[in-house]
Amino acid sequence: MRAIELCRTAALGGHVDRCDHCGHEAISYNSCRNRHCPKCQSLAKAAWLEARRAELLPVEYYHVVFTLPDQLAPLALQNKGTVYNILFQAAAHSLLQIGADPRHLGADLGLVAVLHTWGQNLMHHPHLHCIVPGGGLSPDGLRWVGCRPGFFLPVRVLSARFRTLFLDLLRRAAGRSELAFHGGLKHLERPEMFEALLEECGQIDWVVYAKPPFGGPEKVLDYLGRYTHRIAISNHRLLGLQDGRVSFTWKNYKRDGRRQTMTLEATELIRRFLLHTLPGGFVRIRFYGLLANVHRAAKLGRCRKLLGVTPAPKNTDEGIEKLDWLELLRDLTGRDPLACPKCEHGRLVRIQMINPTSRGNPEIIARVDSS
Repeated sequence: MRAIELCRTAALGGHVDRCDHCGHEAISYNSCRNRHCPKCQSLAKAAWLEARRAELLPVEYYHVVFTLPDQLAPLALQNKGTVYNILFQAAAHSLLQIGADPRHLGADLGLVAVLHTWGQNLMHHPHLHCIVPGGGLSPDGLRWVGCRPGFFLPVRVLSARFRTLFLDLLRRAAGRSELAFHGGLKHLERPEMFEALLEECGQIDWVVYAKPPFGGPEKVLDYLGRYTHRIAISNHRLLGLQDGRVSFTWKNYKRDGRRQTMTLEATELIRRFLLHTLPGGFVRIRFYGLLANVHRAAKLGRCRKLLGVTPAPKNTDEGIEKLDWLELLRDLTGRDPLACPKCEHGRLVRIQMINPTSRGNPEIIARVDSS
């Protein structure tokens, strides 16, 4: 919260630029770069999507969502790193195993998985969004095996496999003492109570939802952009703050996704927002199968050859990360960030540095000779 509060304010420091043509001066304060900040995701998202562009195949793509049952959400909240990792493993392996089964597709699949932990009302709702090409490599790697048009894999089979894998991995984690139980979950320290919870969860249907295929590979990037770098609530949903209460828009899916307004005490909004902070270093976007980092380039190259498409341009994460933010912004937006916004003829030249200060008062630490 402290990072978000100070983002792009004098407290984090910054610099002053002056136009070399008209003399216009502009102050820019530094970003916090926290991945939970609503103001710091646009450039990261654009760079990530640009790297994914070269990986698209000319096939149908499917969006599959894996959701934890409500009975396990409190346990996930108290054990974020462990349970979220299990969620990734169970969902990804379900897709890969069912896809490899010759009774279904019999192919080596690939997928991108993105963790979300919130619902539209900001309550805790852990689920995984998976974007999957509609097909994969045959076991011998000599053929591309495509899905039937408009159909990926049976969701009931995926749901049953997901439930079995998740509960098995959760049971193993408990056996290794990797789970903590606090407050209202303290009773789960008793093995018989923990096993009773797993038995209850094993008797219900788990929600796995496969959406219709995208309109084409070109639609995948737009769709991915909605999920990869999203946070629990973005600025555009906030309507106002009055008398210590915050109003924001949300979609009520119990009423066919109708857009409504919710008003909460500011402290309750902050509490809900903080439910979704991730453990330090936790990776919330992961690649599996054909798209796994270790062999992505080789396997995608094989897929393109079998599909009869030209090699992808060499546009990788590493190449993009080597660019500084000025080059990246210029490449991604087509706009020169150093062009003067006032006269549109000159270029902005840095003349001052502003020292970060916890007091929030800008302090000039250097004056650059613009001559």
